[in-house]
Amino acid sequence: MSTELSKRKRYRETKKGDRVKLQKLEQKHVRIADLDTDKPALETLGESGKIKMPKKRYYRQRAHSNPFSDHSLDYPTSPDDMDWTKLYPYYKTQDGKISKQVEIADIGCGFGGLTVALATQYPESLILGMEIRVQVSQYVEDRLLALRENSRVKGEYQNAAVIRANAMKFLPNFFKKGQLSKMFFCFPDPQFKQRKHKARIVTTTLLSEYAFVLKEGGIIYTITDVLDLHNWMVKHLDAHPLFERLDKDWEEKDDCVKIMTVSTEEGKKVSRNHGSKYIACYRRVADPEL
Repeated sequence: MSTELSKRKRYRETKKGDRVKLQKLEQKHVRIADLDTDKPALETLGESGKIKMPKKRYYRQRAHSNPFSDHSLDYPTSPDDMDWTKLYPYYKTQDGKISKQVEIADIGCGFGGLTVALATQYPESLILGMEIRVQVSQYVEDRLLALRENSRVKGEYQNAAVIRANAMKFLPNFFKKGQLSKMFFCFPDPQFKQRKHKARIVTTTLLSEYAFVLKEGGIIYTITDVLDLHNWMVKHLDAHPLFERLDKDWEEKDDCVKIMTVSTEEGKKVSRNHGSKYIACYRRVADPEL
């Protein structure tokens, strides 16, 4: 067991070294493929000259993390203090600012399946995956760096990024009022025990925060394989005055519903086990007149 753990640690350390080198190049808007000389020595560079995709088995971690635990997290004091150019260097302007705002948030993005799929579906939008687990967020970061570097299409996957963050605590620190157009909650922790229900990602208090960062007409997407959790989320969203449920016809026609049903790693596992997937989507309505 200890041998396997040390092997996983060595692999992640190697990827970390390559990650730092790639990030430095990205800040200069340079790709390895564009360099004729002085190419950086990368441990995970394949014979074809492409970056090897990270291996998920070396980043394994517990399926869920306690959102109320103390975590060593970096977060801005306000959205204006957030330096998005570190995550999206491709969109850094000459004056050092970001040319676009994040519009789509994948909350609890896991291993990044949905975040990656949305990047090509919405190439003009900035997409952010938020994940609280250390090793899982590192995997998504390495995955996106490899996809960016290996892509033959200029700028592909540059619109997607991941950040290690606790969305239940610090979401308004990252996003301004009405900034987001879409939020995804895919297969969140069911928190089965009743005393743990307060830790579910959908509660009355949290929905008010989601309504704050969502623009009018923005959509909340939820999907789970746990019927009790689905009913809980529907109950709370139905009761909130700033959300209205979208019908099944809308769901069947919406591209994002199709993508989130098949793109996440958890969703693929549910499909392999022939499990059920419960979907509910809600539109952010206008603030009531005072």
